Amino acid sequence: MDRRSFLKNSTLGAGAAAGAAALAAPAYAQGNRTLTMVTTWGRGLAGVHDSAQRVADSITAMSDGALTVDLKAAGELVGAFEVFDAVTSGQADMYHGADYYFVGQHPAYAYFTAVPFGMTAQELANWYYHAGGMELHDELGQIFGLKSFLGGNTGAQAGGWFRQEINGPEDFQGLKFRMPGLGGQALGKMGASVQNLPGSEVYQALASGAIDGTEWIGPWADEKAGFQEITKTYYTAGFHEPGAGLSVATNRDVFEGLSPAHQKIIEIASAEAHQWNLAQFLANNGTALQRLQSGGVTIREFPDSVWDAMGAASQAVVDENMGDELFAKIHNSAMASMSASSNWITRSEGTYRTQRDRVRG
Repeated sequence: MDRRSFLKNSTLGAGAAAGAAALAAPAYAQGNRTLTMVTTWGRGLAGVHDSAQRVADSITAMSDGALTVDLKAAGELVGAFEVFDAVTSGQADMYHGADYYFVGQHPAYAYFTAVPFGMTAQELANWYYHAGGMELHDELGQIFGLKSFLGGNTGAQAGGWFRQEINGPEDFQGLKFRMPGLGGQALGKMGASVQNLPGSEVYQALASGAIDGTEWIGPWADEKAGFQEITKTYYTAGFHEPGAGLSVATNRDVFEGLSPAHQKIIEIASAEAHQWNLAQFLANNGTALQRLQSGGVTIREFPDSVWDAMGAASQAVVDENMGDELFAKIHNSAMASMSASSNWITRSEGTYRTQRDRVRG
């Protein structure tokens, strides 16, 4: 075959191959698109709504407007606890929320927000991005037709607001207390009457006496919510959410219909909001705590007997769910990663912080 014939045949072959590849390529949605995001947050709730808005704005900006996210706060399209079903059914395209609100769908969802005596924010990030957590979040989401990512973090949450001092485990008997997730189930085992209320409803419930106490997030968000107007007894360390992650979940059919570039934008926008939101909470909590104290709020810590009872109750909740294969898989993965991370963090940063605070006074 001479050179001209070879080039001609090669060109025809390449064209045929390109045509075949084009036919085999997946069909992605063309043109600009608006994605409806529903959230578990009332509009303006400090930090948590900010995180959802950050994700929405970043997706729009990073896609140069090809993807526009229309954010609907809780109650504007569906209720706070209805967002999961809204996205799985296709009523909305994506949600931003705390996945432990959905332990009724599967108890393992708690691990992608927080579990009692579980991971700090840094330990959660270590597991999620480097020890299989993201892949397990995806495996869980596939059951419900979701593609999920971490998309915010509150850091360590406070023990909560109480109308009376907690002196021992017996003080939880009959106590009407707001706490979602596995932490709420643990308090139930301690005798509390546990309520699971959306954030936008908590102030009124506490003010009216419908609940005797509540946890929300931490000093900054709690101050914004106004709980110090109702009670002055505040426990600053809690057992239930040592580093609460927030999630962005997109309807899987919607997500897979997007181009790989747009899929990556959702992933990266969510990850950026996770770090940005954590810094937002931690940057504001210290000064907010000082203001609360100046306003007459009494800062307290639970006695060891309460911590011990919380630990036993939390373990009982975990044990009850270990018969579920996926729950056990996610639990074991998270705990193994937490142990490995803590082994170094405690010896390095933990020791450093203790010595820094001692030396600097």
